[in-house]
Amino acid sequence: MAAMHDLPGPGLPFIKMHGLGNDFVVLDLRRGGALPTAALTRAIADRHRGVGFDQLAAILPGEQGEDARLVFLNADGSRAGACGNATRCIARMLMDEGGLSAVRLRTDHAQLAAEDAEGGLTRVNMGPPVLDWQAIPLAREVDTLRLPIEGDPVATGMGNPHATFFVASLDAVDLPAFGAAMEHHPLYPERTNVEVVEVLSPDEIRIGIWERGAGITLASGSCSCAAAVAAARRGLTGRRVTVHVPGGRLDVDWREDGVWLEGPTARVFEGVLSPEWLAEAG
Repeated sequence: MAAMHDLPGPGLPFIKMHGLGNDFVVLDLRRGGALPTAALTRAIADRHRGVGFDQLAAILPGEQGEDARLVFLNADGSRAGACGNATRCIARMLMDEGGLSAVRLRTDHAQLAAEDAEGGLTRVNMGPPVLDWQAIPLAREVDTLRLPIEGDPVATGMGNPHATFFVASLDAVDLPAFGAAMEHHPLYPERTNVEVVEVLSPDEIRIGIWERGAGITLASGSCSCAAAVAAARRGLTGRRVTVHVPGGRLDVDWREDGVWLEGPTARVFEGVLSPEWLAEAG
């Protein structure tokens, strides 16, 4: 299969990928090209008039010792500091491309190590969780383990802000309304991802996901990591858990060197956005 940057003709080549239904448009800019504007990002994200995605991921040249640098954009055109499933998808692509078993990737958040987990799975170290209120960031000093918000959530940073709520029944939550309201809570000056978590056992949780700038998604790597960290900090689970998301299953292991995220990836198709569409999209 040809690499994306080898596709002939004018226009903007891309790859469509997903991790458990958490879907991405990937732009390979290692040989040149600019990040899309916010307006173009929103146009590509349109599932009726564009391609559609939860996040757009751009691959840029890495610095010394790095295989690539990744930049993530949300469907609303805003920038995201981390995207665990997109990182895993791109890591798998780069490993397949270079015949590698491991790669190192730079994001806005940190340098991340990714590796082949065998059985078609890919594992990435998302780095240590951010637990300090200023670094998450929150608007004022509070206990990040018990926020002064109705529902008693936990705050975590995983390259982006998270609010994790624990409930007796996930099915009883109106996630579209709840997530939309909580994303803009004034305690989170940069908005927040929202996870609603039902603890199934000491090593198993089920979560509903509302992503900042994207809305409800079938899966989210950073949200799964934040939910697992929050559950462990509360003493509801151990540090290694299976996370059931609407799109399937992810495994999270909070180790001394960071939070490791493991699961499947899928490369769906390659395409080229036409010059005519790009001109109209602005």
